[in-house]
This record gives sequence, structure tokens and C-alpha cells, in this order.
Amino acid sequence: MSNYLLKNAKIVNEGQIIEGDIRISNGRIDKIASTISLQGNEQIMDLTGKHVFPGMIDDQVHFREPGLTHKAHIASEARAAVAGGVTSFMEMPNTVPNALSQEILADKYTIAQRSSLANYSFFMGAGNDNLEEVLKTNKQDVCGIKIFMGSSTGNMLVDNSQTLENIFSKSELLIATHCEDEATVKARTKLFRDKYPEDAPALIHPLIRNEEACYLSSSMAVDLAKKWNTRLHILHISTEEELALFETGKPSKDKRITSEVCVHHLWFDASDYEKLDNQIKCNPAIKDSRHKNALRKALQSGSLDIIATDHAPHTWEEKQQGYWKSPSGLPLVQHPLLMLFDLEKEGVLSLVQIAEKTAHTVAEIFQIQDRGFIREGYWADLAVVDFNTPQKVEKPNLHYQCQWSPMEGHTFHSSIAHTFVSGHLAYTQGKFNESQLGKRLLFDRD
Repeated sequence: MSNYLLKNAKIVNEGQIIEGDIRISNGRIDKIASTISLQGNEQIMDLTGKHVFPGMIDDQVHFREPGLTHKAHIASEARAAVAGGVTSFMEMPNTVPNALSQEILADKYTIAQRSSLANYSFFMGAGNDNLEEVLKTNKQDVCGIKIFMGSSTGNMLVDNSQTLENIFSKSELLIATHCEDEATVKARTKLFRDKYPEDAPALIHPLIRNEEACYLSSSMAVDLAKKWNTRLHILHISTEEELALFETGKPSKDKRITSEVCVHHLWFDASDYEKLDNQIKCNPAIKDSRHKNALRKALQSGSLDIIATDHAPHTWEEKQQGYWKSPSGLPLVQHPLLMLFDLEKEGVLSLVQIAEKTAHTVAEIFQIQDRGFIREGYWADLAVVDFNTPQKVEKPNLHYQCQWSPMEGHTFHSSIAHTFVSGHLAYTQGKFNESQLGKRLLFDRD
């Protein structure tokens, strides 16, 4: 493994931006100082004018392997992640077969170990009848338990109230939930199918999967977590109403109930269906601008703890089907930081808040060992950002297997120059180095 001396960087970390040098030795950050002298066989990288962020830890992705590999592979999507400064990911269990047993979960880790350029972890899936398997999950090397409290792509709906009580009362691990009330979604689907029996415009999606569906389910999850003192993390909050469920004015690491917002709910709103149609169909739905604006403000208040992607690729052909057949989900893992840097230009959040919401707080919430911060002794997971070089999103520079993005044609104000994964220079100036792969995330949990 090569060692590096990063010189003259603007280091964005733990609430401040400082100018200085970083030494990387044996995969870890050996020293941070205003100036560091060359030592031994280090490779020098002059980062004058560039910013160094802790690599993003994306706590919600769908990389489709095994079973749905016509859409994506762990290898392809991990490369796309690294190209976007995402150094670690946590992947969801609704693959084929669903990760509902320890054996299937172990198989996914084996695939990642031999193919993922990024660091990785995988959620154990909860179903209506696999409580025994769920409770076997090792809390030191698995990120958490995932419950679909509302059906989505690859239906893993848990709708048995006793099952939910059992999981919430017995799990020692963090439980991450997809919250949409199934009865509401079914009733409104019927209503709109009667109105549009053949095909429908994508703009009905937030009317079917509406605010009420989200709030009913999220509030139920919060009630269960409070009843059993469960460690609950609610994924992809999409409505203004849900924000009232979460504490403010308290450090995320001290909360028992935390929340996530995804970049597409901060970026798009219902007016974008006219242009992008089913490309931005996802669950929970992208809703009107009232919600987008409330979610943006909630990043300041602290009711939203972290930012993720919910990267969920489908083939272009699948997405071009009519509304009723087009699957939900969009590919996003290559551009979340660039999207947030554009939002920083709009005054939505600051650079130090981006580091906090995409790395520091994720590491704290999931209790990830030695990652998420630019600290001496920690793994060197770093995104080097060039704010002086714009990047236009075009098909030739997309690394997703599905080869499309709702961001195509957009020019970001910035670009990712280099990405270090566990001290390995995995990506630089558009090229990958896969001579070393990512590592399994480990967790410091009692």
C-alpha cells in the first residue's frame, strides 16, 4: 500500500475549515498539521486550492446484487460511489433472494469482499416470520436491521403488528425503517387506477403515496420505539409533517430516534415530474415544494440528522414503461456531494454541515469504528473536492451500470478530484485503481 503526504489542503472537518497537511500511512491518517515534512517513500500530492472532506458514508443504497444484476452489480455501483466521493455504503436487503437469513446476508458480504471498491456493510432484513434469524445478527459487523413498514420495490412488507412488537422489543441493534402506511397507499392506488385505468402521469405519485401515508407510518414507528426504548432510524423523510416527530437541540449521537433525508427530496419537487416523468418516481414520493423547503430548513434545526441517497437503479427500458409498470427508484450515488455543494451555493447548508450530515453524524449514529472524521488514527476515507472545476453530467462520465441519471445535462459547480478509500487512492481524475478493494465496516457497540 502506498503512503501519501497531502499538502496545502483546506480540511473540512468537525465544524471548521483549516489549511494544512495530512499524512496517510498504512491506510490510516497518521498526522494532521499546518505543515508536515516529507518522510520516507511517501507520494506527495499538492492540493493547493482544493478542499478535503471526510468521505461520505451513504447509509441507504440498493446495489441489486444478488438476483437483480441486470440493473446493477455491487462492483459497478461501488465504483460510481467512489467517483462521487462516497467511500462507504450500507446496502438494503430487498435483493433477490431477500436478505432474510444469516446465510444470504453472509453471501452478500462475500460478493462485496471480492468486488467492492468502497467500504461496505449490509442490513439484515426483517420479515413477518424470521424473528429468530433477525436476533442472530452480529452487532459488531452488521450496520442494522431493516424493516419495510410499507411495501416498496422487492416487496418485503412487515404488516403483522405482533411481529413489529417483537422486533422493536427484542432487537439490540439499530432498526432502520421505510415508513409508508400500506392501507393508505392501497386505497389511494385504487382511487387513481379507477381514474387512470390505462396509463397515468407520474405527477400522481405523490398523491398516491401522500403526506398522510408517510406520517401515519412514521408516527407508528416512533411510538413503538418510545414504548420499547428501541434504537430507531427512520429513512428518507419526505414531508414537513414528519419533522415534528423528531427532537431538535440535541446531538444526534445522544438521540434514540434519528432521521435521514435523501438528496433527491432536497433537490427535486413535484414540478419536476413534467420534465423528468418516471425518472424521479421513487418511494416515498418526491412531493411539492412546501415539503422540499421544509426539509431544507430542518437541516439547520437538527430534526434531520443525516443525508443519504437511497440510490436505486433500474434499467432505462424499465423506467420508460407507463406509470403503473415503471418501478420506483433512481440512481444517485455518483453525485450526492456535488448536489449538496450546489445547494451550499444557494445557502441551504454550509460546507461544514455537509461534512457533518454525510460523514460525522452517520458514523456516530451507526457507531462506526474509526471512520467518518478526519482524525489521526482513523482510516483515511477522504474526498478531495475541486471547487474551481465544474462538471457536466453526461452519459460518457456516468459509472452506473444502468447508464442514465436524472441529473444528465446539469453542470455542477464543483467536481471530485480524488477519493481515498481506507488510505488507497481509489479514484483520481476520472480513473479508478482497483488494486485494493474496500473494507467491511466494523462497529463499536456494547
